[in-house]
Amino acid sequence: MIMALIYGYGYRYYYDPTYILVLIGVVISLIASAKVKSTFARYNKRQSASGMTGAQAAERLLYAAGIQGVGVTHIAGNLTDNYNPSTGMVSLSDSVYNNSSIAALGVAAHEIGHAIQHDEGYGPLKLRSTMVPVVNFGSSLSWILIVAGLVFGRYQFLLNLGILMFCLVVAFHLITLPVEFDASRRAIELLDRSGILYGDELKGSKKVLKAAGFTYVAGALTAILQLLRLIILFGGRDRD
Repeated sequence: MIMALIYGYGYRYYYDPTYILVLIGVVISLIASAKVKSTFARYNKRQSASGMTGAQAAERLLYAAGIQGVGVTHIAGNLTDNYNPSTGMVSLSDSVYNNSSIAALGVAAHEIGHAIQHDEGYGPLKLRSTMVPVVNFGSSLSWILIVAGLVFGRYQFLLNLGILMFCLVVAFHLITLPVEFDASRRAIELLDRSGILYGDELKGSKKVLKAAGFTYVAGALTAILQLLRLIILFGGRDRD
């Protein structure tokens, strides 16, 4: 929405065909969000035969992997689960921490997958962690530069620099994909080897993680579409 307002600054408004790229991104994101919520809800109704909660499974998997110095804690929210490499803490949400469903155990194991990546020095995870402060800065700066380029006489070098900064955001989304897919692969293997889940339980948990993975694909596609729109609107030579 902000880009529609910016593009109309100082100019006559007209039909912008590139806005379809924004709509496509919104639709993809909505589909991905609905898919992960519905899939988690479906398999959240099925309790695991082991009866272990997400927190218990996470601690057991950490012990089995021989990882020390990593804690498991509760975090508020629904599916806000994460692993923080800087603090060495696995945070499990309300829907996972005390939940023994096969959906919850899959999510908990996924976060342990990230902890193992960190312990092993998994390249893509190290790169993503290094990029976080740069991307946070570049993401904010990109829009500032684009707005400045438009407000101050449509300076092309500012617009180009803003687009270049937004490329960092796209790169971050792309490097996130192998990190998340690898963590999910590790999660299923961990749950299988440990006997926490087995048979159809593993299949159900895998479907949950696959749906969650699609949200990262959707995020990457949305970022790419936004970058393409910026290039179409503001890239290239100065226009009257």
